[in-house]
Amino acid sequence: MNKVYASADEALKDIVKDGQTVAVGGFGLCGIPEALIQALHDTGAKNLTAVSNNAGVDGWGLGRLLETRQIRKMISSYVGENKEFERQYLAGELELEFTPQGTLAERMRAGGAGIPGFYTKTGVGTVVADGKEHKDFDGQTYILERGIVADVSLVKAWKADKAGNLVYRKTAQNFNPVAATCGRVTVAEVEEIVEVGALDPDSIDTPAIYVHRVVLNASPEKRIEQRTVRQ
Repeated sequence: MNKVYASADEALKDIVKDGQTVAVGGFGLCGIPEALIQALHDTGAKNLTAVSNNAGVDGWGLGRLLETRQIRKMISSYVGENKEFERQYLAGELELEFTPQGTLAERMRAGGAGIPGFYTKTGVGTVVADGKEHKDFDGQTYILERGIVADVSLVKAWKADKAGNLVYRKTAQNFNPVAATCGRVTVAEVEEIVEVGALDPDSIDTPAIYVHRVVLNASPEKRIEQRTVRQ
């Protein structure tokens, strides 16, 4: 099965709707699906719930959708590099569900594995635990966290074959593998597409069964969020 679409716009035009939950891979600006985020922006879809470690930066990544008020709610673990994110949240214009980073990854993984919820000690005794079920195991208190299942997942990989098997590269793996599995429909943006059988089976990170559409972006910008040089 050839899952390759001609463009990011073509891949999203019939699956994105107002009010959906969209999971997006990436960490900071590392490993974000740049072309797919732009295509999501261009759909004009509104009232979205975005599940992502963060919201990019002002004017790039999911920050673009914040500027156009297409995102109603963020489920995130870090918001420190985006001033518009901060402004909207403090002004009560954006709903935010803060989730510890490891918990966020596990919530996405659990959703993809068909696990509706799990107990964790992370967040006990903090605002993270407010309103959540508490349960004691072996004398320790845990809170219940729900798995996340997204209507659409947008991920970035290095290579794909035409069937949708994905290979990530180095730290660009970050949230992409769990985002890929938790989407009802998963669209992958990749830098290279090869024929089926060209990938070493042992190198495949996300099997094709999780991936519904593939888009080529051979020359992504890969912006640097924080450039640090030695004096």
